Amino acid sequence: MAPSGRKGEKEATGSSVGRGRLAELRPGSQTGRGSDQCGKGWPRMVAPRGLGLLLLLLLLLPASGEKTSTRATEAPRNVCGGPGVVHDFQKVDLHSAATCFTKCQLGSNACDLEKLHRYWLNYESFLVENSSEKTVNMSFVKTLVQDFSTDISEELHFSLIPDEVPKQIKKEDKPSDRVRLPGSLLKSLRDKGSVDRLAITVLDIGPGNIFKGPQGSLEGGGRVLNNRLVGLSVGRTQITGLSEPLEITFSHRRQPRNMTLHCVFWDVTKGPTGGDWASEGCLTELRGEETVCRCNHLTFFALLLSPVLDEATVQALKRISQAGCGTSMVFLAFTVVLYLVLRFYRQRFKSDDAPKIHVSLSVSLFLLNLLFFVNVESHGQASEAACWVRGAVFHYFLLCTFTWMGLEAFHLYLLVIRVFNTYFRHYFLRTSLLGWGLPALMVISTGSANSYGRYTIRNAKDQITLELCWIRNKAALYITVHGYFLLTFLFSAVVLGLVAWKIFTLPSATAGKEHRQHWKGVLTVLGLSSLLGVTWGLACLTPLGLSTVYIFAILNSLQGVFIFCWFSVLYFPSQRAVPSSSGTARADQSHTMSHD
Repeated sequence: MAPSGRKGEKEATGSSVGRGRLAELRPGSQTGRGSDQCGKGWPRMVAPRGLGLLLLLLLLLPASGEKTSTRATEAPRNVCGGPGVVHDFQKVDLHSAATCFTKCQLGSNACDLEKLHRYWLNYESFLVENSSEKTVNMSFVKTLVQDFSTDISEELHFSLIPDEVPKQIKKEDKPSDRVRLPGSLLKSLRDKGSVDRLAITVLDIGPGNIFKGPQGSLEGGGRVLNNRLVGLSVGRTQITGLSEPLEITFSHRRQPRNMTLHCVFWDVTKGPTGGDWASEGCLTELRGEETVCRCNHLTFFALLLSPVLDEATVQALKRISQAGCGTSMVFLAFTVVLYLVLRFYRQRFKSDDAPKIHVSLSVSLFLLNLLFFVNVESHGQASEAACWVRGAVFHYFLLCTFTWMGLEAFHLYLLVIRVFNTYFRHYFLRTSLLGWGLPALMVISTGSANSYGRYTIRNAKDQITLELCWIRNKAALYITVHGYFLLTFLFSAVVLGLVAWKIFTLPSATAGKEHRQHWKGVLTVLGLSSLLGVTWGLACLTPLGLSTVYIFAILNSLQGVFIFCWFSVLYFPSQRAVPSSSGTARADQSHTMSHD
């Protein structure tokens, strides 16, 4: 082929201790006297968070992993990285080159991607120029090689059914995957002879980084659908500028609303590793469970699955997140100042552990938002070493935030669910060691694998829409971010659900006040949600469409505001709120707190 162009214990029923604490946790009760105005905003302000854009991008667009390439068993040298089988196309050589489909991951220095791209492009040319085989039927490549007369003017139709060798079909046949070659293509070849040779190849490129390029890699935000390429070549002729385009029909499942498919071809003139995907000269027609690609040239084609976050959307979400993060930082600073003032003027406030945990979460969230600003405004100016450090520090405070939200949930469990036998020596010291120490261990292990670096997101035109210093190793990202967040979020959600059940099943102390008790319960659950970071779970709804993406970004960028509002309701100006909500998790204080 001539190449052309280019994600414990249970509280006794009716315990006055549990009911007393639940009542005291509710904003608008005596514990929150004087702070109703702040509490009234809860139904509209559901606990957002300062890093919505970044988490969204991380959930929809995961970074790629690293694997070490090994030698193919059939070749004495490193086929994926060395000269190997550049011009040999026997079956044993094809198998050796195909092992690189899984070995060559993004970031692997053991693979020569440019040479491997050239190998498979040359294989297409070999089929139409030198091969005597009519079909190739291997697990990773299936090819039909056919001679045809240039004197005919009818269009040609071929099936591309997965797991089958391509074959010529009649016009009225409509297999799920197929290709149509226009008659004008055949007519344009008449001057070069009466007979020519056509090769149609279906290539399974596997999960590695071959034929992925900046756009098709996970780091670039997209992936080749089903890792499947279709190659078309005719003799020694480079076919471009067809007056009537060829058609390739790909069948597939319906895609999420936040993802889009577009037809692309491999352009050898782009990218640092011998090519990248491009779309010039190709039109995409989406038909629900199939997509038709119409292109005016012959080469390798594929469907690229990409997020709908184009440059304009990314920039809009970036501005929303920055505005929300900035506002949250101001209110988080107010939270810390308010804590220091109360600690200075109220002696009993010094022994309470709950406000200390709230402030620890506020500090970690403040620093996370600050680093978010630094990260998105760096514009790639940091050196590789500085970017490594910046990514590690950002990762650390993200994990600290997750951990302190989990510890908020654990503390709430001791306060409301378990209640008895909850005395722990040096409780806050142990909590702090876990809240600040566990993330450090995770960052050290991630850094030892050299997983931090520059993380770029590109649009369909191969332009950088966002650049961050972040995790490039896919396994490290899934384990230390996605997996860790999922564990803490599920634990927090379960605890919040149990607390909500206790709140709404707690009998009203005074008859005729059910409606007011219900209203207080709703505000309590919403307030606790801000501490437990429940709105992080809104990321799971982003596949429903772009509107949910904006809702997530807006709500999640204001968590600091709601933490301050909840802190004020609990601790200022009423002194009764301090002991009632401290939840020090000590049995010797439980009885006292329930009667204060």
